[in-house]
Amino acid sequence: MIVEDFLIFNENGLYCKIGDFYLDPLKPVSTAIISHAHGDHAVKGNSNVFCTAPTKSIMIHRYQKNAGKDFIIHPFGESFMLSGVKLSFIPAGHIIGSAQVLMEYNDIRYLYTGDYKLQEDPTCEPIEFVAADVLITETTFADPSVQHPDAAEEIRKLNAFDHNVLLGSYSLGKAQRLTSLINKHCPKRHVLVHHSIFPLSKIYESFGYNPGDYELYTRKSMKQAGQNLVYIVPPLTFDSYIRAKNVVRAFASGWKRLQVSNGLQLLISDHVDWNDILIMMGRVRPKEVWTLHGNGKYLREHFINQIPVKLLNAC
Repeated sequence: MIVEDFLIFNENGLYCKIGDFYLDPLKPVSTAIISHAHGDHAVKGNSNVFCTAPTKSIMIHRYQKNAGKDFIIHPFGESFMLSGVKLSFIPAGHIIGSAQVLMEYNDIRYLYTGDYKLQEDPTCEPIEFVAADVLITETTFADPSVQHPDAAEEIRKLNAFDHNVLLGSYSLGKAQRLTSLINKHCPKRHVLVHHSIFPLSKIYESFGYNPGDYELYTRKSMKQAGQNLVYIVPPLTFDSYIRAKNVVRAFASGWKRLQVSNGLQLLISDHVDWNDILIMMGRVRPKEVWTLHGNGKYLREHFINQIPVKLLNAC
């Protein structure tokens, strides 16, 4: 029987009382299961951190001595026990090391997705599908009106002109994926990366996921107009270069609001859209769906009288 309060929210985040652990806690806790190393899922200062090896490396790079007291690393597919709950990490396809968390208790399987994507991405482990009784899914873009375009088609827009490009991107995951896409689909383009992105790309390489050719940005390089350069920068840097001259501005994101006032729209997302979630549900075949990290109301409306959809939170 599904335990309806198997996961609950408290002041520290999403908590499993039976196993006495948190999934991607909001604040430092004693036992944290970290799905991936993005800052909104991987806070610093936890006592015991269960995660994959790439997630540990990135957290240590970013947080250094405050990353966590003890890291317990498990490869994908290897099971471990916490207070009677059997857990295992399943590739989520979001960024390098990103994991879904399969939790088994009393013959019921609960699958927490973290963030995930179904689109092809050679810079991280591809998503794997497992059956579960309860699917706990992110709903960042769980809206029937949202359908992500093909990433390759989007990046080929860079081939339409000769200007240098100032390309806004999240430093972890998105920047490495963009580097790979540009190398493959825009062969005349040369990638420069911000100093905050460079070491993360090197971590990718250390785990066998080479984003392709790129160089560390220098101010002199970007001033050379007409060199087919693409300078990938994090959001704050992108916003600070609002008056940059002789460049086309673009921000790679699934959020349309981030495309406003740019010279080029690049709708490239590392999250599932509406159709992807439906595919995921078809592969997992859950008896119930619990939603978080977004708004699950459209899923609830779509599956009314078919599958119970519970909104764990709507933020």
